[in-house]
Amino acid sequence: MASPCQMQKRQSDHPCFGGDHQENGRIHLPVAPGCNIKCGFCERKFDCANESRPGVTSRVLTPSEGLERVNLVLRHPVVGKKLKVVGIAGPGDPLANPRTFETFRLLRAAHPGLTLCLSTNGLLLPEKIAELETLGVHSLTVTINALTPQVGAQVYEWIHWRGERLVGPEAAALLLHQQLAGVQAAVAAGLLVKINTVYIPGVNDQEVLPLALKARELGATMMNILPLIPVGRFAGCAPPAEAVLELIRSQAELILSQARHCQQCRADAVGLIGRDLDLHQLTGRQAS
Repeated sequence: MASPCQMQKRQSDHPCFGGDHQENGRIHLPVAPGCNIKCGFCERKFDCANESRPGVTSRVLTPSEGLERVNLVLRHPVVGKKLKVVGIAGPGDPLANPRTFETFRLLRAAHPGLTLCLSTNGLLLPEKIAELETLGVHSLTVTINALTPQVGAQVYEWIHWRGERLVGPEAAALLLHQQLAGVQAAVAAGLLVKINTVYIPGVNDQEVLPLALKARELGATMMNILPLIPVGRFAGCAPPAEAVLELIRSQAELILSQARHCQQCRADAVGLIGRDLDLHQLTGRQAS
């Protein structure tokens, strides 16, 4: 039986976890620049103001600047009343950046009523669960793109682990072990967990449904199957056709609830999903 803490968290108004994304707003604070793995589909070297994809931000913020941005959004005449969630999703991996935890400490002290969440590749998740629990982090998204080291070696170029750079199946196997152990620990701690999986035709497409089964087995609440954005190593690859993506989501939905409204948000997204505020107008020089 779920604990009272788990039951409370499952009744979430988080727009990425089944809450009304037309009424509940969120803000992503780009305070975490460093990353400890290199995904083949990730490209963080450039930014376009009209571009919406993970890893993109106009500017990396300090923890105090992150708090200032939340305060600014809370004063917005429309979104301020709807802001429910503060998340950290990059532009690197939040768990690999101490500023993530400092930002959460500032937010928890200043705005205890806001929901805290983060997105991670999961490499450091097992060792960070206790700290996330102490900070009152509500929900967690873990991106898992492979269920075998052989496929993972095609998706990930390298991982950085305890001072060493690992590559190939060895790196992918270690990452997978950490991801699965981390998800299990997060669920046991009462966090609401969603699994993100980037669908890469011809690479990991055969592992998406087994991933849904594994996610359900570990206690995840939801899964989000995302289409490949052709950048980085996969710049020459075609993303999945919409009909293919719809089919795989429908099949996975028989296993685990699916998040179909995801917009693959920027690391500095603000507002309602699908109706983001213009950061340059909102923050002026702060976002320039």
